[in-house]
Amino acid sequence: MIFCGLLFVVLCVSLALTWALRRYALKASIMDVPNERSSHSAPTPRGGGVAIVISFIVALPILVEFDSLALSEAVALGGAGLFIAILGFADDHGHIAAAWRLLGHFIAAGWLLFWLNGLPTISIFSQTLDLGWAGPVVGAMYLVWLLNLYNFMDGIDGLASVEAICACLGVCIVYYFAGGAELFAIPLLLSVAVMGFLFWNFPPAKIFMGDAGSGFLGITLGGFSLVSAWHSPDFLWCWLILLGVFVVDATFTLFRRVARGEKIYQAHCSHAYQNAARHFKSHRFVTLAVLAINVLWLLPIAVFVATNALEGMVGILLAYFPIVVLAWKFGAGSASSQ
Repeated sequence: MIFCGLLFVVLCVSLALTWALRRYALKASIMDVPNERSSHSAPTPRGGGVAIVISFIVALPILVEFDSLALSEAVALGGAGLFIAILGFADDHGHIAAAWRLLGHFIAAGWLLFWLNGLPTISIFSQTLDLGWAGPVVGAMYLVWLLNLYNFMDGIDGLASVEAICACLGVCIVYYFAGGAELFAIPLLLSVAVMGFLFWNFPPAKIFMGDAGSGFLGITLGGFSLVSAWHSPDFLWCWLILLGVFVVDATFTLFRRVARGEKIYQAHCSHAYQNAARHFKSHRFVTLAVLAINVLWLLPIAVFVATNALEGMVGILLAYFPIVVLAWKFGAGSASSQ
């Protein structure tokens, strides 16, 4: 009962804070003004993701108090997430050079890995792989990539919010079937925090998330995946499957742009989801399509992996293949979509 009450309070706080941040952004002229690389057509307030950050982080001590979260995990997730949110908030209000942002991202990843005791062992084709000294390096690169791909994929109304909610609620279903009920608390908490923001962000969006929110979600979801992987290595594969739309679109787009010799930090609008939104002339259609892919395709595969009906790597290949086809079909990273 207490946890249900906490979820309700977090939802209400997120909802109210997003409303307040929208009013503040309108008064302070903190607006996302459309340009030739935008996927929207009207100036829109930004920075609403701060509501997700605050409503989630202030609830972490309560989870620790009721033994729903280890203190080290709360310090890892709260510290890394808050640092990235502050960095993103500063960048939303005034430009920070890409090199300094990247340094901050690795600092946050290092903090998270330190408190989580590094990268857990990885299970590949029933073989357990311990990366040893290379583990923290691989773990940091993994977290920084998730953080940045979430920034890249936050480009149309509601998409980043829906992806986070699908991943968090989806993994709770995975935990239920795999006997990991003790891991429910933090993904449920984050999902309701995002729901409060999504009320204002669902197409047509009344406020955007901003780098503070998208970066926070990226590093936090990455942290969740490592926390769960310490309980079972298969859970890491499940998280990667559930985040498959974002992982494939962002990675496919990046590789294609790098192959053409483009600067990876240069702004563009060539992700598959952006091309799809232009093709269908609808943010809502694309966001709901991603919701359908998550629920009808990725979630069942993640459950099969968690219950050992599928090997993790096989599950990844099966889950990603049709998404790669869709990324190609919608010209992810193509020069013609720039």
